Amino acid sequence: MKIDFVAGDTWVIKVGSSLLTNHGEGIDRTLVNGWVDDIVGLHHQGIRVVLVSSGAVAEGMQRLGFSERPHSLQVLQAVAAVGQMRLIEMYESSFQRHDLHTAQVLLTHDDLRSRERYLNARNTLQQLLTLEVVPVVNENDTVVTDEIQFGDNDTLAALVTNLIGAQTLLLLTDQAGLMTADPAITDDAELIEQRSANDPTLEDVAGKGSVLGRGGMVTKVRAARIAARSGANTVIAPGRVSGVINRLSKRQISGTLLTADREAIVARKQWLATLPVRGQLILDKGACEVLTSAGRSLLSVGVLRSFGTFTRGEMVACVDSKNREIARGLVNYGSGDIEKLCGLTSDQIEDVLGYVMEEEIIHRDNLVLN
Repeated sequence: MKIDFVAGDTWVIKVGSSLLTNHGEGIDRTLVNGWVDDIVGLHHQGIRVVLVSSGAVAEGMQRLGFSERPHSLQVLQAVAAVGQMRLIEMYESSFQRHDLHTAQVLLTHDDLRSRERYLNARNTLQQLLTLEVVPVVNENDTVVTDEIQFGDNDTLAALVTNLIGAQTLLLLTDQAGLMTADPAITDDAELIEQRSANDPTLEDVAGKGSVLGRGGMVTKVRAARIAARSGANTVIAPGRVSGVINRLSKRQISGTLLTADREAIVARKQWLATLPVRGQLILDKGACEVLTSAGRSLLSVGVLRSFGTFTRGEMVACVDSKNREIARGLVNYGSGDIEKLCGLTSDQIEDVLGYVMEEEIIHRDNLVLN
């Protein structure tokens, strides 16, 4: 059965170490160029793509002559630094064949735990996509500590999916998809074509990680569950199949589809609604109408007063002049800055603060109406 689902206009595509480096023999440029050609095809269809690439450690091992993955954290970090250079050079040259630019984005899980850094990362990725640049994301292996030992890029890809509100997480692997058993040792293993990402039985049939990578099918199942929190569907597909990404976009390939139980917008709004409120903004009548009727962002010109102490990326309540809450949202500026910006137009922000983080006090994507 071919995979059939609503893919959306923003995808996160993750490539694993074993696949990318041909099981440790070095980067497989033919495969990479094929994926890049397909991503360019998505670009021409109006689909935005963030690429999450493993392979820094595996490529560094190959270049430095390691036959097995180092156990020392310091050695791992050094190996990752060597491999990272090669990865970025390779992706940039491949996309340049199509006159497309790439950008290296190194993240750690801590970057996505901190609300302020979360917002910074989200805005940077969104801006790169607006500029039609393909972000190439990897975990910052050279500075993390426990993440390099226990983390994995499947999880990172899922968190990036949440971060930018992507509708599809595509995990390319060296297998046909999620199987009922390990096909290397069981002849009657069958492809699991479609399940809910929250199916509790999935981890029972998923295998363990490889020598080169930190993941495996278990981490892919867990990543699908994380991606589903923001309403994204996850596809596990065979990365060695020619034109796999293009064929997936045309519903012409088999794999495993792990579906979200909720739509993306609903899921994100529900997540936002669970965050603690750190302050309060009193809005004028015009701002209240714009938020409730037009579904637009909150600008500084519509803010009358600010109460409480909060930092960029934290949740605040938006109330009218009678103290009735009309919305909640994540602020782009801290309380000290907002106090200075109340009633001013967006083009005055730089004159007052000396810098501009965003034109909006709260972007509409980060607002939940009551």
